[in-house]
Amino acid sequence: MVGGKNIIAALGNFDGVHRGHQYLLKQTEEFAKAHGAAAGAVLFAPHPRRYFRPDDPPFLLTLPEQRDALLRAAGAEEIFVLVFEEALASMTPEVFVRDVLKGRLGLAGVVTGADFRFGKGRAGDGEALKTLGEAVGLKVKLADILAETPDTEKFGSSAVRAALQEGAVERAAAMLGRDWSVTGVVTEGRKVGRTIGFPTANLTLGELIEPRKGVYATRTKVGGTTYGSVSNFGRRPTVGDSAPLLETYLFDFDGDLYGKEIDVSFAAFLRDEKKFDGLDELKAQIANDCVKARAILG
Repeated sequence: MVGGKNIIAALGNFDGVHRGHQYLLKQTEEFAKAHGAAAGAVLFAPHPRRYFRPDDPPFLLTLPEQRDALLRAAGAEEIFVLVFEEALASMTPEVFVRDVLKGRLGLAGVVTGADFRFGKGRAGDGEALKTLGEAVGLKVKLADILAETPDTEKFGSSAVRAALQEGAVERAAAMLGRDWSVTGVVTEGRKVGRTIGFPTANLTLGELIEPRKGVYATRTKVGGTTYGSVSNFGRRPTVGDSAPLLETYLFDFDGDLYGKEIDVSFAAFLRDEKKFDGLDELKAQIANDCVKARAILG
């Protein structure tokens, strides 16, 4: 029992909390309810890929706060974060099930996909989890695979990342069950946008994956209000910047956003980033981008 509650938890990395993850959480909820337990989720931080490949560029689809909010919305009443370091990475499947899932977390049961791998060298699979779990008193369910396409491998965090890197944000949204979004606190930039009539709210992406560089139709949430917007992600070659930045111009908004948290969701890719001959040409292009974005956003 965890904190006096019986918990049956889904196991996974849950980056993006895409529709496959949501489906897994739904099956976890149903399995937990059938056994008089509450549903939860067990995940690893840092992401195992960051541990094994520390030099990889940023790749996360969601930062921890957004990920956890999405997990709760999908039905997880409790979220357990296991620190993924050498001791855990080198743990045998038997020890992981006995000492971590049953011993440390005190779970009543676990749910995962049949393709789940765990333990040193990824030695454990779904069937091993079932055998080892039941031996120590864990209820174990291997969830069905959500087959949305003929090729079920397309349905996962890697496929969402690939779509974003291609600028195919609608394809990413179909897999996520929502538009991909970036949440962060607005930072001060060089304020070039306001000099040409398009003041922008600037965000850095940190550990989030970088989408295709270019201009997007977006929706931006400020507090409880959502505004249509147009966003540029890139290095702003016209004004000579180099660090990637997400710049967002909100339609019909008047106010100061510095230091405020905003959420920018990506609706459609408009065009690639390009260098213009001057600010007048840049201003004309942004105006054109705004017309296109308004039409897409309705």
